[in-house]
Amino acid sequence: MPSPGKQIDAMIAETADWRGEALAKLRQLIHDADPDITEEVKWKRPSNPTGAPIWEHDGIVCIGNILKERVRLTFPAGASLPDPKGVFNARLDSGSARAVDLSEGEKLNEAALKAIIRGGVKHNLARAKEAPKKKPRG
Repeated sequence: MPSPGKQIDAMIAETADWRGEALAKLRQLIHDADPDITEEVKWKRPSNPTGAPIWEHDGIVCIGNILKERVRLTFPAGASLPDPKGVFNARLDSGSARAVDLSEGEKLNEAALKAIIRGGVKHNLARAKEAPKKKPRG
């Protein structure tokens, strides 16, 4: 099985229009915002055999999806993250998640998106710190 990075490379290459380029750009911004972030591919199923690219740092920070007419970056904890520049524009009615939808030709506030990514990492790190330590059995 190819590495998650190679699988994401293949997703981008197989989407030969603006959406593949947009996912590649988002991927670069994610890594620029947090060089320690890791990549996974999850949720493969018959309706989506390639799965979804996931970026994690002590938990999921964001999920990428190539949709028919847009590219979506979903933040599972987005409702808890500051968004002073109003970058979130999808899933605004969710109690926890928020998303950024990009349409063809749309400009993205890259600095604001990087701040949200860093906020997602900070949120995960704080949650990991608060998690109760498991006692060893024995």
